[in-house]
Amino acid sequence: MLKTRFTEAFGVEYPIAQGGMQWVGKAQLVAAVANAGALGFVTALTQPSPEELAREIQRTRDLTDKPFGVNLTILPTINPPPYAEYRRAIIEGGVKIVETAGYKPQEHIDDFKAHGIKVIHKCTAVRHALSAERMGADAISIDGFECAGHPGEDDIPGLILIPAAADKVTVPMLASGGFADGRGLVAALALGADGVNMGTRFCVTQEAQIPDSFKQRMVANDERQTDLIFRTLHNTARVMKNKVSEEVVAIERAGAGQGGAKFEDVQHLVAGRRGAAAMERGDTDDGIWSAGMVQGLIHDVPTVKELVERIVAEAEQIIDQRLASMIARFAEAAE
Repeated sequence: MLKTRFTEAFGVEYPIAQGGMQWVGKAQLVAAVANAGALGFVTALTQPSPEELAREIQRTRDLTDKPFGVNLTILPTINPPPYAEYRRAIIEGGVKIVETAGYKPQEHIDDFKAHGIKVIHKCTAVRHALSAERMGADAISIDGFECAGHPGEDDIPGLILIPAAADKVTVPMLASGGFADGRGLVAALALGADGVNMGTRFCVTQEAQIPDSFKQRMVANDERQTDLIFRTLHNTARVMKNKVSEEVVAIERAGAGQGGAKFEDVQHLVAGRRGAAAMERGDTDDGIWSAGMVQGLIHDVPTVKELVERIVAEAEQIIDQRLASMIARFAEAAE
């Protein structure tokens, strides 16, 4: 049995989390993750209104009696969503765990903590992790450069970022970005993390409510099938490589020689409405879709239960047999 500070602090069986994922973090997936013994998060801003979020929280609760949380991502926008109302839906929904991500979470952390809610803050740099810890975060999820979505601007891969954070962060810490199997879980624990946070791998499960065409494309893809967009805008995002992402990268490169591309140059390609419509049609080439390099480690579409049990069994086998036998052989050689 794998017990860590994370499992003890958040009341879950296994040191595995399914973080917030736009369009994917819905009741069916989150409840399946919870029922499998891991920690799942409903993605608040996937829901079009705080009222819809409240209903999605209740749908999740109808499907599981295990712990689950809600992700609230705070991003700078021209027309920000009503964060206070989303927070109220989370608090009144009886949720006890929240994953925050993005900019200046102090207001949100304060409000959640005042209502007895534990907060995991997701970030991409050690300095941001320490800042969130000072703000009162109960745990940190640290995202390496390999991750889907926003990896930050420092380009530090997990092999360095995770132990660098573990050296300084004192609260429980999840490793995020590039995790899909038991090998990754053992590596994360060895690097000083208390568990792993997986996004792309949970997208490719039977319970994820996205078209099968997206899942099959990620199974077919290897580790090279991502693009980094918005690099020239200093808001880097890692997405699945497709026709749209390649066009965005080309526009950015062309604009770089003319004083820099502007968001307006690519807005028509990356608009959320376009991506949502493409997903409804199952068209993997007509929108932007977050996905990590970990696609190269995904080879099937299991149920969530099968995936979690496989990861844990593989991790335990590596620890109990492969690593233990190495120590035994070393001891024999020393004699």
